[in-house]
Amino acid sequence: MSFTMLAVVVAVGLLGPLLAVRRNWHVPVVLGELLAGVLLGRTGIGYLDAADERFTFLAEIGFGLVMFVAGTHVPVRDAGLRRAIRPGVLRAVITGVVATGLAFGLNALFDTGHVALYAVLMASSSAALILPIVDSLGLGGTAVVELLPQVALADAACIVALPLAIDPRHAGRAALGALAVIAAGVIAYVLLSRVERSGVRRRVHDVSEDQHLTIELRVSLLVLFALAGLATATHVSIMLAGFVLGLAVAAVGEPRRLARQLFALTEGFLGPVFFVWLGASLDLRELGAHPALLGLGLALGAGALISHLSGVLTRQPLSIAALSAAQLGVPVAAATVGTTLHVLKSGEPAALIVGALVTIAVSTIAGGLAVRRGLVAQGKV
Repeated sequence: MSFTMLAVVVAVGLLGPLLAVRRNWHVPVVLGELLAGVLLGRTGIGYLDAADERFTFLAEIGFGLVMFVAGTHVPVRDAGLRRAIRPGVLRAVITGVVATGLAFGLNALFDTGHVALYAVLMASSSAALILPIVDSLGLGGTAVVELLPQVALADAACIVALPLAIDPRHAGRAALGALAVIAAGVIAYVLLSRVERSGVRRRVHDVSEDQHLTIELRVSLLVLFALAGLATATHVSIMLAGFVLGLAVAAVGEPRRLARQLFALTEGFLGPVFFVWLGASLDLRELGAHPALLGLGLALGAGALISHLSGVLTRQPLSIAALSAAQLGVPVAAATVGTTLHVLKSGEPAALIVGALVTIAVSTIAGGLAVRRGLVAQGKV
């Protein structure tokens, strides 16, 4: 990968903000970045080579950072979140049960042997997508508060379960690796908590800000890369390492300056590199050659929606239940890891992304419906 190619990647990544600038569209920035990669990668003109080792390594760093930031977006310290845990957990469990039943049906229909993977995909929710939609639309009220623990639990559980589901033959190894990464994340949380309570973090922050040293960012990246190294060594997705550390930082309390620095580094550079790389790695032409795989993608999206609409059984508003179906991180990780491990058929990674895009479209519409139904925070009407 040359600097010229990197410049092209960053340039085409601007398609994401261009599509997202219209707030009433509620289009996630990553959608434009994925589209840019598709146009310049295997599906399109073939200029970007997703197999390039340097391109892939930059993309992996971006993936870890994207999941790190997603973890910090989970409102772990929110008192309202804790009060809404019971209905949120109940809905997440019901969604998982429905998704499992549908996964058996999809496997019988498409005969791919990926029952566990489909169940995890359809049960997942994306905090990184749903929380920004909630914030941008000013959604509020009891139904929205109860949505947060549902999304947080589904996101965390599916991220942990994905390595086990995508490669069942090595589930034992993946389970041990996941436990090792989670344990390391817990240790990181304990250490961060002690540093916070002792006042050391505050003093380091003041020195760093006064002398422009970015110490907090450097330490965060050090821990993230160490966890990513552990994940790689134990054959677990970097996704888990990033998300676990993000949750640890959110539980302790993320400093605003660190949040701004992470946002700049992730959203301004390495995040777009990852999503452009992901788009470039997909060959959507295979869906045309294998129409059944396009059907699989649409079925996964529909299955995710049906699974999450089960929330209406517990009196969850229809629009909020549909909003909870939004997913991205888990399907993206499944496509990435599945391609790396060669456990998915040709065209299946693209089908997984198609399923995710269906849920994104539905969640965009559902957010608008929620506003029209008056499910907004006080003062936002």
